[in-house]
Amino acid sequence: MTGVDVLTEIVIERPIAEVSEYSANPDNGPQWYVNIKSVEWKTLRPAELGSQIAFVAEFLGRRLEYTYEIVELIPGKSLIMRTAEGPFPMETSYRWEAVSQRATRMSLRNRGRPSGFSVLMTPLMILMMRRANQKLSLIHISEPTRLGMI
Repeated sequence: MTGVDVLTEIVIERPIAEVSEYSANPDNGPQWYVNIKSVEWKTLRPAELGSQIAFVAEFLGRRLEYTYEIVELIPGKSLIMRTAEGPFPMETSYRWEAVSQRATRMSLRNRGRPSGFSVLMTPLMILMMRRANQKLSLIHISEPTRLGMI
């Protein structure tokens, strides 16, 4: 079976603590990730191992609903979520690395194994995920006033 494995990276001109705190908070997803339309916590905040968060996304013109479970959370280093419910098994991981005191490299990786009709769409899904990930709109992190830093 063909799998999906898409890795993208972006360097953000903000310290690692700000970038990781902001992007690891599922509530901020709709503000910076183009496909995410809404977030609903299935467990209590804050994010921790075992937390479950339901996302609604638009992808390839379709509405997708899926629930992720946090399986790894190392503040300032990494966050890994896997689908607990959804159209097919998927894993999303975030990694943060300081490039300097004022810049952070963020890696975003999406991987999974589509099933059924989705298998036929895998090559297009990979292309569209790369395109969406390249449009990461982390303007909110890049503007200190939006984070209350100024």
